[in-house]
Amino acid sequence: METAAVHKKKRKPPISSSTGDRLFVICNYCFMIALMIVTLYPFVNVLAVSLNNAQDSIKGGIYLLPREWTLANYSYILREATIFHATFISVLRTVIGTVVTVFCSAMLAYTLSRQDYVLRKFITVAFIMTMYFNGGLIPNYLLIRDMGLVGSFWVYILPGIIGVFNLIIIRSFIENLPESIIESAKIDGAGDYRTFFSIILPLTVPVLATVALFSGVFQWNSWFDVFLYNSSDASLSTLQYELQKILQNSNTTTGTSSLDGMIQGATGGQQNAVTPMSVRATMTIVASVPIIMVYPFLQKYFVKGMMVGGVKG
Repeated sequence: METAAVHKKKRKPPISSSTGDRLFVICNYCFMIALMIVTLYPFVNVLAVSLNNAQDSIKGGIYLLPREWTLANYSYILREATIFHATFISVLRTVIGTVVTVFCSAMLAYTLSRQDYVLRKFITVAFIMTMYFNGGLIPNYLLIRDMGLVGSFWVYILPGIIGVFNLIIIRSFIENLPESIIESAKIDGAGDYRTFFSIILPLTVPVLATVALFSGVFQWNSWFDVFLYNSSDASLSTLQYELQKILQNSNTTTGTSSLDGMIQGATGGQQNAVTPMSVRATMTIVASVPIIMVYPFLQKYFVKGMMVGGVKG
């Protein structure tokens, strides 16, 4: 026992990391900090411009903080009567569109992942072909019109109900799952629907969260379909489309010049001014905040879903 204690005292301390390892760690930290700055700076700069007096922003030199703080830019955007209803429509289409797209894509991906499905290769090739060839704007519009979707809320949901890229990612993820799990479920008497809802969906949460993020961002940022199919119906207008109209009106009214390019308005008894540049910065912040608030809840699934779903084992 005494010999063991002496041997323990004589044990050499662990060898410290070499100079090369320490240099690599330092360089790695420096690179990541620089990458973080490069990534965050544009957003912080746009936020500073949106909170700065528009006339003062024309002079330039706005980097991280506003020189003259003001909320006039946001007042100009949010004073539009249709903004809040358009926001509701945007949230509604984003939630419904994301849920429907993820669910339908997952069901189709599970079907195409089954080796015993004889049409799996044909249907997969047919979907992939749509990524390379498009019918064009006019045929698409005629198809939507003949389906009776013009002037309808469902024109935001049904045409994009299946995303080929999302389909491929989910199918690859499912194909990486152990086949023994599905075989065990079938031995226990589970059918395809029971297997899908009880086995596949719980195991594919990471890739479904990734696809939900893709679909949600697409639905939230879409405005061109509103312009094509529902521009005459204000009750179906979305936030992005209303922001586009505000920006277009500011450009049309004021042009793109500096001092002459101002929209004068009275807010709270004080004279304020906005420019197309300040409107554009404010629009970016208003449109980005909801996605930024949702992303942290899905971020932990994002990397795993992309890595496992993007490469077939």
